[in-house]
Parts: sequence; structure tokens; C-alpha cells
Amino acid sequence: MLGRAGSETRPHTVDYNPSMRRSADKPLAGKTVVITGGAQRLGRQFALSMAQAGADVAITFRQSAREAQHTVVDVAGCGVRAVALRCDVTDEKSVKAMVKEAVRELGGVDILVNNAANYETAKFEELTLKQWDAIFASNTRGPFLVSREMLKPLRERKGKIINLGSLGGLLPWPDHAHYCSSKAAVHMLTKVMAKALAPEIAVNCVAPGMIDLGEKAAAAFMKKMAGKTPMRRNGTGEEVAGAVMFFATAPHFITGQVLAVDGGLGLGGESV
Repeated sequence: MLGRAGSETRPHTVDYNPSMRRSADKPLAGKTVVITGGAQRLGRQFALSMAQAGADVAITFRQSAREAQHTVVDVAGCGVRAVALRCDVTDEKSVKAMVKEAVRELGGVDILVNNAANYETAKFEELTLKQWDAIFASNTRGPFLVSREMLKPLRERKGKIINLGSLGGLLPWPDHAHYCSSKAAVHMLTKVMAKALAPEIAVNCVAPGMIDLGEKAAAAFMKKMAGKTPMRRNGTGEEVAGAVMFFATAPHFITGQVLAVDGGLGLGGESV
């Protein structure tokens, strides 16, 4: 269901100053972007990076209404149009309504970033069918549904789709069978879509490794993984956003690629 951040019926929109729109150092000026799960964490970083590059941005949120409103205000502070749309990416009706509203608010869509996803740890023998289905619903069905419903506006502008995969979709992590499988499916979905949607739409995928977002609960784990990473540190949200920006601004000829942003961690096949 759509909603103003804190409301149930209308999107939350912040106006912008048109005089700030165009600049030679803003490669996405005049472009419009939809980012699923863009209220917080990496999604928020993507929204800010693309806004700083000149794009008008719509983010979706499911429960994080307060965070979505804050992100919209910060994005609009970059001098672009910003809107937050309530959406459950696992629900077809909700996705259809979100896409219709996004096109109405933005006037069209140039770039879709399928970011909304869930992460969970579970021992294989304790993994339930409910957990398996829930992860696949958010992580795999979500990108499929949103991409399918966004095809018309993206084709009209010869747009781009950027999926968020994971190093876990490239490596087998023993306590993440459902998560790893769902992200591996996103990587394959990226390649299938790249062939199926060419030549109008370019489709690529960013697969982050260990990204430190400053969460205290993960500090010990992050320290351990930094020691296993060839670059001897974990990644940052800005670095993942840089990879997303690469695909957003890259030649349309680049499609079907899965780019790992992992500091070389995947080279050693390290488990989590």
C-alpha cells in the first residue's frame, strides 16, 4: 500500500529548487530513479548518492515510515525531487500500485534499483520452510515482481535495472542456505533479464561482501571478517553505492554483469 511517510494513502513528496537541477558534474541530472527498500542502510546510501548526482529519487518502504521521511528530506536537500512510497515488494497488488504512483510522481523511470531484501542466519538442520519461503519472497520474488511491473516505463526511456545480489550468492555459507540460494537466484535472474529485456533495458547486479554500516552488534564479526579480507578491512556503504553508480552511468552496452564489492574476500572462498 502506498503512503506518505506516516500516512496510508498518499506518497510523501518534498519539492525541490529547479535552479539547482543541472550541472556538468551531475551525471544523472534529468534522470529518475526508483530504489526499493531505500529508507535506511544501503538503500538510503544509494538514494543520497544518486540525488547528489542529480537524479530525482523515489524510495519504497514497508514499515520504516519514519526513516523514509528522514531520507526523503535529506535527498531533497540535494536539490532534487524526492518521494517515499509504501510498498510490500512481495505482494503483486502493492507493487502494481507503487509503480503507477512512482511514474505519476516522477513522470517516468530511467533506473530501477532492486535493493529491498532480508538477511538471516540459520543452521541448515534448523531451517524451517516458513523461513525459506520468506527469504525467497523478499529477496527473489521481490526483484522479479518490481522489474516486471516496471518494464513499460523503463522501455520507454531505454532504462536500466540494477539488482542487489550478495557475496553469499557466489559462495556457499553453511549457516545461510536460504539466503545464499535466494541471492544466487538473483544473480541468475539478472543474467536472464539482461538477455530477455535487451536491447531496450540494461540489467546488472552489485554483489556486496562484508559491508560495515557501523552497527555495534556486528562489530566483533566485522573485525573477524576484516582479518580474512585481502584488503584488510570491510567495505563501506559509499563503496557499494559507487558500484551502483557505475552501472547507473555506464554505457548501455554493459549488461548481464555481476560485480562483487568484497575487497577480494571471495577470492579465498571464506565462509561466514
